[in-house]
Amino acid sequence: MYLLFNSNKMFFIFILFFSTLISISSNSWLGCWIGLEVNLLSFIPLISNSNNLFNSETSLKYFLTQSIASINFLFTILFSMILFQNFENNFLISILINSSMLMKMGSTPFHFWFPNIMEGLSWLNCFILMTWQKISPMILLSYYMNINFMMLIMILNVTIGAFGGFNQTSLRKLMAFSSINNLGWMIAAMMISENLWMFYLFMYTFLVMMMCFLFSILNIFFMNQLYNFNTNFSIKICIMINFFSLGGLPPFLGFFPKWIIINFLLNNNFFIISFIFVMMSLIMLFFYIRIMYSSLMFFNFKFKWLKIFIKNKSMIFINFFSLISLLGMIFSTLFFL
Repeated sequence: MYLLFNSNKMFFIFILFFSTLISISSNSWLGCWIGLEVNLLSFIPLISNSNNLFNSETSLKYFLTQSIASINFLFTILFSMILFQNFENNFLISILINSSMLMKMGSTPFHFWFPNIMEGLSWLNCFILMTWQKISPMILLSYYMNINFMMLIMILNVTIGAFGGFNQTSLRKLMAFSSINNLGWMIAAMMISENLWMFYLFMYTFLVMMMCFLFSILNIFFMNQLYNFNTNFSIKICIMINFFSLGGLPPFLGFFPKWIIINFLLNNNFFIISFIFVMMSLIMLFFYIRIMYSSLMFFNFKFKWLKIFIKNKSMIFINFFSLISLLGMIFSTLFFL
């Protein structure tokens, strides 16, 4: 809500959206690079806060990593223009461009900055970083994709995203590793078709929006807060539904795009890749269930001084979107007859 009443922040959000449109609609690589730079310079004021030293450190880390990726991208463009005069399908150039885009969105070999930066952000900024900030690098990646390299990267993404979530007590870091895992699915969707990628991104954005909204309202950042808080039982059920949907459990909405991707992979005889994807989704579900099982089954401390009051409007919003997430497969069958 703070962003809605702050004209400076609203201006930077507008520039953030506009810069992504510059990147994806540009007809030259230099235009794409300019869009990415404007995007970087508009996101840093959103995450920096002079009152909080941790936020300032986070914005500096984000600036450094994104700058290195941008320098790599610009160097590759200039290198290819000087050496080859045009973008022929060169193995080295494609890997360099792909690597700089993967670093931009926090994909696996370059993912170490992503959970650390997520740890220092508010839930709204986490939501922007996990969803909107991935759009322009993903689309630029699709322009000049090295298929074999991307297959390795998407397997690494789902594997490290799954195993990285173990022993995490911070919900923001857990969501960061969940985002890395989903990035592997998104790359697979992008390799199949751009429409499928857009569908998956829309579904993922919906689920992440729901989780970030819930955690922001409850002011929850760590797992033990889920156990101790004297929260309404229906809110815990809503968090559980959305966690299961994010993990891709079959009756829920999040399973549907994953099902389509697995279907395509199996039809094209990528049995090993689809097996890895399914196994890693099971691991993700394991630690989502571990969180929710503890939260629902443990004894709650009934502190009179620790009550959370949620406005009725917010509660209606939460219940409605949780219902969509719960009955998502039923709705989806109506549209895909």
